[in-house]
Amino acid sequence: MKGHQYRHHSHHGGRHGHGGRAFDYGELRLLVLEMIVEQPRHGYELMRAIEQRMGGSYSPSPGVIYPTLTWLEDMGYAQIEPGAGVRKRYAITPEGAAFVTANRAAIDDMLSRIGSAREGGRHAGVPAPVVRGMENLKLALRLRLKRGQLDQSTIENIAASLDAAAQAVERS
Repeated sequence: MKGHQYRHHSHHGGRHGHGGRAFDYGELRLLVLEMIVEQPRHGYELMRAIEQRMGGSYSPSPGVIYPTLTWLEDMGYAQIEPGAGVRKRYAITPEGAAFVTANRAAIDDMLSRIGSAREGGRHAGVPAPVVRGMENLKLALRLRLKRGQLDQSTIENIAASLDAAAQAVERS
């Protein structure tokens, strides 16, 4: 597959911010490459940078980022910088730069979608860590409610926790 262009599909497959993926795996590869072109990065930096770029609505897990980096390295599009130390810092290769150039239209389309989702989304202007906290709270509530019936004590504990969190936010 080396040297082939990424085939962009018009469907948007993911539902970022709602438990789904923000984009498909091929698009994530393109985004990671684009970010490595900007500057060499290690996996954790990429996860944080993608979360920031997505306005906090999506943060890739290590189980997504590291296999993507391995694939990019295997394809010859990225390489580990010499002397990177414990954390592997990935840099673009000439083949990777050519792949980015060949896929510029798909990358620009994806970046445009990310930008418009971030700017016009329901969390527009909210710092990424705050959005992540809100989404984590919603997920925790959904998961707890799916586990089954709540007894009165549990209901009161959950309500008290939510009230305490609201008061803490108001005081901040």
